[in-house]
This record gives sequence, structure tokens and C-alpha cells, in this order.
Amino acid sequence: MKKYLDILKAVNLFEGIEESDLPPLLSCLSSKQSRYEKGQTVFFSGESIKQFGIVLSGQVQIVQDDYYGNRSILAKIDAGNLFGESFACSQIKTLPVNVIATTESEILFIDCCKLAVPCTRACSFHSKLIQNMLNIVSMKNILLTQKIEIISKRTTREKLLAYLSSEAKKAGEARFYIPFNRQELADYLFVERSAMSAELSKLKNDGLINFHKNQFELL
Repeated sequence: MKKYLDILKAVNLFEGIEESDLPPLLSCLSSKQSRYEKGQTVFFSGESIKQFGIVLSGQVQIVQDDYYGNRSILAKIDAGNLFGESFACSQIKTLPVNVIATTESEILFIDCCKLAVPCTRACSFHSKLIQNMLNIVSMKNILLTQKIEIISKRTTREKLLAYLSSEAKKAGEARFYIPFNRQELADYLFVERSAMSAELSKLKNDGLINFHKNQFELL
């Protein structure tokens, strides 16, 4: 765990907590560490979870598959970020999504009940953790609202422009990288891949964007 201390210090959940306090805090939270291979499922749809995860290295995606096997990517989670906290803390009976490692990943799991309820030693960390968790959930709700605004656009062209504009704002410049390949981008925007690829070519020909693989530029 020592080699991941720099990652943990940057995790929003532990904001305001000293590095020296992290080991006893993680022990108090009954944390455990697991490694996953690329393509391995971390959480299965239909199961009940009481723990949420923190990505220490690698990346996971939250995906939803419908009855016919169509896949939608709801979010991608990089190192230093949480996933599953809303489902674990709400004690929902069945998980409606799958969480899949998209690269070899190291995950730290934390018991949500241990976070919410102070332990018998009355650690001073818990009130700060709860405050931080509320901030994280609030920010994710804002991001979800932003995604709904993107995918609610009527056409594939409008969805692409809205998404690319948001990524440019996030990067702070007109040239940026997106975290998805073409199939993943189509799944994220809830559109058909071939139609999306055709629309990307049209946007490029119209002089609105330029791209090479996952690097894009707004013109």
C-alpha cells in the first residue's frame, strides 16, 4: 500500500487528512486491495454490494448491457477516483450496472458502513470523510446532469459537438485527447458506431474539427 500513498493523498475522499493518518484510517475502514486483469469484471450487475472502490492504478468503466446485448458506457474511472459509492451507501439490493477493468488495475475497496458509522475508538476522521463523500456525490450528480444534456441532443452530430466542446473546456484548449476509442465513444453517446464515424468525417470535411485517433481539435 505504501507505493500508492501519493495516489491516496490526491483522492478527494481523503482531502484534509494527513498522510501519516492514512494507514490507521484505512485499517479502521477495513479496506482491502485487489488486482484485476484487463477485461475482468469488478462488480456484476444483479449483485448486492456493501463496498465501493478506489482505483489505485489502471482504469475501470461502468457499463450497462440491455436484454439484446447492446452496451452503454455510463462512466470511465481513472486512478485516484471512486466508483460504486452511491450503490454501496444506498444499500440497493441489486446493482443495475457492471464495472469492468479496461486495463490491468489495482483497486482498493472500502466498507461503506465503516465509513458512515464511527468506530468504537471514535476516530476523528469520520466526520471529515462523510463531508468529503457528500462533496464527491454532489459533484458526480453535476457531471451526470452534464452528460444527460449531451446525450439528450437530437442528432449524432449535435451529440458529438456537445461532447467535444465539453472535453475542450475541460482541457482548457482547443486540442485535446478523449478517453475513448471509437466503439467506446459510440457506447458513451448512445449512438451507432458507423453513423458516428460518418458524422465525424463530415464534421472534419466541414472544417469544424480535426482528429487523429483519440486526439481532437476544434477549429
